[in-house]
Order: sequence, then C-alpha cells, then structure tokens
Amino acid sequence: MSVERRLALDIQHLGITLNGRELLSDVSLDLRQGEVLALLGPNGAGKSTLLRAAAGDLPLTRGQILLDGVALDRYHPRDLAARRAVLPQQTMLQFAFTVREVVEMGRGARNRRQTRDEDEAVIRRAMERTETDTLQERTFPTLSGGEQARVTLARVLTQEAPVLLLDEPTAALDLSHQQMVMEIAREVAQAGGAVMTILHDINLAAAYADRLALMHRGRIVAFGEPWEALNPELLTEVFDCPIAVARHPMRNCPLVLPLPKNAAHMQLAGKELTISSEIIHKFSSH
Repeated sequence: MSVERRLALDIQHLGITLNGRELLSDVSLDLRQGEVLALLGPNGAGKSTLLRAAAGDLPLTRGQILLDGVALDRYHPRDLAARRAVLPQQTMLQFAFTVREVVEMGRGARNRRQTRDEDEAVIRRAMERTETDTLQERTFPTLSGGEQARVTLARVLTQEAPVLLLDEPTAALDLSHQQMVMEIAREVAQAGGAVMTILHDINLAAAYADRLALMHRGRIVAFGEPWEALNPELLTEVFDCPIAVARHPMRNCPLVLPLPKNAAHMQLAGKELTISSEIIHKFSSH
C-alpha cells in the first residue's frame, strides 16, 4: 500500500507575465515530502521562471503557490529562508570570500538558539558530503565552475531547509559529481525533505527523480513518474529531435536516446545502437 505524502509545495494555476510577455500559463503541480521532482524541457520552456516563482522571487500574475499550506507572500523573508533553500544557476559574489565563509552563510537562516558546535557540525557534514572540505581556504572566485557549484550546494545544505529548489545543479559538473549531487537530492528526500530540480540530462532525471514535469512554451505538457512522463512522441515534438525511449539495461527506468534528424544517418544510428546494446548486455550479464 502506498503512503500518502504531505504536500510541501502546491502550485495552482500559475500564470506569470513580465513586460507584456507570458512566461508561464496555467501551470499546476505539487511537490511532496519525501520526493525528488525534476523539471525538464528545452531552453526557454519556463523551467527557471517556475523555480524562481516557487522560491518566492517573482510576482505572480495569476494563481497561487502554497508552501506547507501557506501562501508564499504571507511568509516573512527569514521564515521563508528557513522553509526553502534555493540553488541558483550561478552565484556571483562581489567580495573574495573564502569557501568556508560562503558555506557558513547558509547558517544565517537558522534559529540562533543553536550552538556554535551545532553550526560547526552542520558545516563540516555539508562540506564533506559535497567534497569541498579540501577547498576551505580558497577564495570563491579562484574556483572552477564545478567547484563553485559544489560550494554553493554546500551552502544550501547548511541552511537545513526542508524544501530544496535547485536550478541546474549538475550543469558544470563531471559525471562523478553529477551522480553525487543526485544522490544528495535522494538523501534529502529520504530524510523527509522535498527537492525540486531543473535538469537538462533526461536520463539523470529518469534514474533519480520520483516524478518528472516536462515543460514546453510555458506550460506543463507531461507530469508523472518517469515511465508515464517520458513518451517518445511527445519528447520528439517538444525537443524537435527524433527520440526513442528504451528500458535501461541496469536500472528499472527509461533510457532516452536522441536520434539523428538526417534520414541518411538513421540507418547508421540503428546499427550503432544495436552494437551498443550488445556491449551493454554483455557487460551487465557479468
């Protein structure tokens, strides 16, 4: 029997129009406690706009957003920061803060009744989990893009908010750290939190997210579990690229395969796919 999860975030018939341009139209979805929800879609689909609205950073033209059953605009900024933490696409700092100082900033939203020792323990765990503990004395601007992304994630984790909103958290990362970030998202969900994240890697989303929301031109065109949301015909239309969906040979999840648009290349792609499938099957059978 499935357990009904409490709604952490409830987005109802959301519409956003800025400078005369409609960015979101009649968007409804919910984020449940204990789950990872991934937002997918091509560039300009409205994913970041939706995430910013969910964070309370954009005015709503229509609809409402409830965080723990309370409208976002009813929260005091400090109370809102304690309930949700936001990872932006890019973090710009005007001063050369050290990595340690950047991570410590996340503790500002917490209840000041916590002791310094408690703060230290949270900071240490976040830096170890994001593999940034060896960077503590480095200044933030001297880091690579991937290192900056991991430091910013550590800051978000130290906030200890039950709802995480992550805007392309894996974009600047290598394969190993992409897996690390999604494992962290799953750990947060399994501990009772809720994570909404924008991802461009559909296969990463299919492997780690409980539900997917596919966006196109400011609307949600599919919303559900990976096998339900990743329809090949719909993906082909949304991404303007031939797409096949197969079963992952080593995970119980969909495997999304973009195909060449050029008909002359389709036959070659089919042969390569057959060879690749044979290699994967051979590998997975050992």
